[in-house]
Amino acid sequence: MKKGAYSLIITPFKKDMSLDEAGLRKLVKIQIDAGIHGIAPLGVTGENTLLTDDEIKKVVEIIVSEANGKAKIVPDTCTSSLWKAKERVQMFADLGADYISVFAPFFVIPKPEGVIDFYEKLADFSKIPIVLHNAQARTGIDMIPATTAHLAKHPNIIGIKDGNKKLDHLAKVLYLTKDDDFEVFTGKDTTAFPFIAFGGAGAFTVAGNVIPKVMKNMIDFALNGQDIEAQKLHFQYYDLFEALRFETNPMAAKMALNLMNLPAGNLRSPLTPLSENKTKILQKIMAEKGLLS
Repeated sequence: MKKGAYSLIITPFKKDMSLDEAGLRKLVKIQIDAGIHGIAPLGVTGENTLLTDDEIKKVVEIIVSEANGKAKIVPDTCTSSLWKAKERVQMFADLGADYISVFAPFFVIPKPEGVIDFYEKLADFSKIPIVLHNAQARTGIDMIPATTAHLAKHPNIIGIKDGNKKLDHLAKVLYLTKDDDFEVFTGKDTTAFPFIAFGGAGAFTVAGNVIPKVMKNMIDFALNGQDIEAQKLHFQYYDLFEALRFETNPMAAKMALNLMNLPAGNLRSPLTPLSENKTKILQKIMAEKGLLS
């Protein structure tokens, strides 16, 4: 799997809350112009569970078309049903996705053997490689390193986006999978630089929506052993990394794009806009970074 920065792109909506197709094309162009390594739509940041099946298909169609092979495309299945996951895997593969991110099955709270069964059957079925997605706060289960290490042996499971912020957890995953053809990515911007320093492959990044060039450069520096340059960007934007996780993702990411006069729009119910107090803090941080005109 290609190492690097994968932007967890938002899904923009018009005033009537319909999909903003033109806005999405504009956002993808910004990502491509920044040289981002990959674009990862339809996860939590993309409001996947609040979209219709037709909208999910259209989002991937647009992103694949606009990227035109210049970035890897990694949509998320975001379903706990194996049968529904198979449908989306098939659709994403047919639309031209490069890899498919697969959320650990949420709500149903399976045991580790159930998680393994889910992923192995899906990987056996898929025509393109699978990337595991661990996010305990969203799924109710935490994929322990031993589970990830077991799945890393499967020839069609090539990596993981791991949202666990504990570096000892991530270090254990790296250690247990070091001999496999398997890449480990953090799902948190705040841990991206230190994570790469001990063997990580990159990050799936919310901040990539707002500062794709910065994230691309920081990850490239870190992967190339240019630690001083990477650390400088890590410290320079750390408060923004934190601010973009205010309240519930993607509230802050969408607000940031709106503040930059870029397509984002509102959030679909039951999500609500970022609070006034947090918006003021976010706006102040963005102004300090020169991101607002």
